[in-house]
Amino acid sequence: MAETFLFDIAERVLEKLVHLSVDEVRLAFNVKTDLKKLEDTMISIKAVLLDAERQQHQNDKLRLCMWKLRDIFYDAEDLIDDFKCETLCKQDAINHLNTNSSKVRFLASCSTCLPLSFSLRMAHKIKAINRRLGELATEWNSFDLRQCSDNRHVFRRETISFVDSSDVIGRDEDKEKIINMLRKPSKDRNVPVIPIVGLGGLGKTTLAQLVYNDDRVITLFPLKIWICVSEEFDLSRLLKLIIQSVNEKVKCDDLPLNALQAHLTSLLKDKKFLLVLDDVWNENQAKWVQLRNLLRSKDGLSQNKIIVTTRSLKVASIMSSILPYEPKGLSLENCLTLFTKWAFNDGDERHYPNLIRIGQDIVKKCKGVPLAVRTLGSLLFQKTDESDWIYIRESEIWRLEQDENDILPVLKLSYNHLPSHLQRCLAFLSLYEKDEIYYSDKVIRLWMANGLLEHPKQNQEWEDVGKRYLNELLLRCLIQKERDFGLYFTFKMHDLVHDLVLDVSQKECKTVNSKTKTVDENVRHLLLCDEKSVEVLRVLEKLEKVQTVIVQTSSLRSKIFDKSLINLCVSNFKYLRALALRSPLRALPNSIGTLKHLRDLDLANCMGIQKLPSSFYKLRSLQSLNLAGSGLKQLPDSVQRLIELRHLVITIEAKHLKEIRAGCWTSLQYLELHACMELECLPEGMQYLKSLRTLVLIFCHKLVSLPRSLKFLTKLEHLQIVSCHQMNLKMEPQEEEDKDLQLSLKTLSLVNLPALTDLPRWLLQGSSSTLQQLQIMFCENLSVLPAWLLNLTSLHELEIVGCRNLSALPEGIDRLTNLRELTIDGCPQLSKRYREMGVKIGTKLLTSKTLSLSIRIEECGKILISYKSGAELGLEIFDV
Repeated sequence: MAETFLFDIAERVLEKLVHLSVDEVRLAFNVKTDLKKLEDTMISIKAVLLDAERQQHQNDKLRLCMWKLRDIFYDAEDLIDDFKCETLCKQDAINHLNTNSSKVRFLASCSTCLPLSFSLRMAHKIKAINRRLGELATEWNSFDLRQCSDNRHVFRRETISFVDSSDVIGRDEDKEKIINMLRKPSKDRNVPVIPIVGLGGLGKTTLAQLVYNDDRVITLFPLKIWICVSEEFDLSRLLKLIIQSVNEKVKCDDLPLNALQAHLTSLLKDKKFLLVLDDVWNENQAKWVQLRNLLRSKDGLSQNKIIVTTRSLKVASIMSSILPYEPKGLSLENCLTLFTKWAFNDGDERHYPNLIRIGQDIVKKCKGVPLAVRTLGSLLFQKTDESDWIYIRESEIWRLEQDENDILPVLKLSYNHLPSHLQRCLAFLSLYEKDEIYYSDKVIRLWMANGLLEHPKQNQEWEDVGKRYLNELLLRCLIQKERDFGLYFTFKMHDLVHDLVLDVSQKECKTVNSKTKTVDENVRHLLLCDEKSVEVLRVLEKLEKVQTVIVQTSSLRSKIFDKSLINLCVSNFKYLRALALRSPLRALPNSIGTLKHLRDLDLANCMGIQKLPSSFYKLRSLQSLNLAGSGLKQLPDSVQRLIELRHLVITIEAKHLKEIRAGCWTSLQYLELHACMELECLPEGMQYLKSLRTLVLIFCHKLVSLPRSLKFLTKLEHLQIVSCHQMNLKMEPQEEEDKDLQLSLKTLSLVNLPALTDLPRWLLQGSSSTLQQLQIMFCENLSVLPAWLLNLTSLHELEIVGCRNLSALPEGIDRLTNLRELTIDGCPQLSKRYREMGVKIGTKLLTSKTLSLSIRIEECGKILISYKSGAELGLEIFDV
């Protein structure tokens, strides 16, 4: 069922109201009182929203009222953003006229006297919103909603220890692995914990049941205890459940905690037990430590074991120091076997070969998740009409009616357990199609553009908040990381999770193609697939409140469609926040300057765009601008007027970029020069980019070195230089004042730099206490690494690939006491040298640290040395 996301929207609007500056409020006459009234009304509504969310599914009138509120809250957010836009307009005007001091003084003195039309318009809008809220007040109050704490996620799901093994398909190998883990001896007094982690419906509980009931486990552990924890990790409750599981005659309902502890100690004394804690959600480490300490062995090493099932890697890391066991999805063959068991009575499937063929397509939708297979099999039980089977095959899973123990309701528990801000961010990902590869940096920028992130805390940036959100979703197994590229990573979403977010985001996100007949007028985010562009545009003409438009990349798109689309966006979507238009577009209309709320503009690979319109500077809210692969001759001055810009990727044909002026791009976090083939040097004025954290140079073949002005970029954390064929990184002579240079570089990546013969000393030594990752790849003329490299005491990862002339690492590499990973590949001279010294290197590095170390040396795809400290295998040397 579609979600209103009302609680999160209310939080965001109130947060923006709080952050409205005095100057912004002054932009309109006599609105302070009305803004305070709006804030008070929203606070009182928000106080009972949790109760409203609980009741809405049983009360259609309440639900309709909440949808009305959502529209009003969105309008309130747009109104507050109008204040921000006007402030940026004023600030830009002052900056632009800074060459004439008398004009600046005059403008500053008149800064509160903006056009009367804006003041009156804003005052009218605020009053209109307050009036709409007042009109809803009587209806809202009639629901008798109550203020309550945020315990909306608590839901107790009961499981039992018994399972009929004949009903379980494809888990024998998993069971054997868990049993082998149970047999391993303990290393201390704490009870070893084996976490089983995975997506809801993957079969974690079933796997634990199989292990629990295996005869070998019964012999190994005379006492077995099964506790379904669910969301309420209360120590007193858990102790009572454990005690009653051991001895059901004990009456402990009214016993205080001390008495429960004494009972538990007495019951478990001298007993070897296996405890299964099923369906754990608790992320409070202190609560777990309390229980763990009560189960700890009183003398000697613990012989007991605990199995935990959870959907969260964070829960697993809190409860156990060993890597979690993550069962994979079932094979297609096992899925079909399981599906057949639920769809037919025993043996009946032999009579319906056509249905089995359709069933093969149906189980592919389940992507190996047993509960999804069971759900769809149950829906077809004793149905032999092909039309029923075809309907299930052609339908989206989220559109099918399901019971509370079927796949989507089970997955919905994971969604309900998310904080409100994460629910909305996860739902936003439904905008992409199934099997899409997501890019973490792009997703974060779109979240930022649409105001989905919480306000950063002190010393944090918006991008940091987005990274934290993605990490939370990874830990909860709602998304899965594919590849880590250092500056960003790619991830995927399981089809069933995608079905879930499609369900909850029906009125927020929509994919539009030629088959789309209508779109809800209040939809906010669009993905456009344009097989028949005329039909797509016809659907869009009726919309006004769209905030995101992403056009799916297609070689079939016409220039006419792109021009019509962008004209429609400008005329209809006045509150557009994000626009991705990768196309053969030749020019942007001058009217694009009216999109004053636009924060993310992606024009990558728009090769036909050779210049930007004169109104471009009016996009003052722009935070991210991607012009990679464009046909720009030069970056116009108007881009430097974009004072909110945080992320900039550009391709130009000029030899020189215009000088960066003081006061410009003060918020810029990320700068990428992409395929600037003629560029001979970085622009003057780089020292003014005080907020820059990432600098990327790719395919800039005529760049030779970096300007020394980079030493003033004390926040620069990531530097990546790729395929810059003349780049040698030789700087001007080091100045006396540079000896004590303090930089903040964390990662340095040098890839395919044939002119590189030495590393940039001032840059690396200035970051000696901060640099964590150093990647050197395909630098064929680099023959030696300098001895001063050993001063990089914070280095965690050193990767050297394809440096064919590199003959040695610096002597005394064991001084890099924080090194965790050393990788050498495609370096024949290094490989030969260190194959002979592999044991010595590993031993020296290992004795200098307490944490794990990984050494991997390869040549021509063959592993020569594989070394992992802390692992049972230790060092392996392979003959090639």
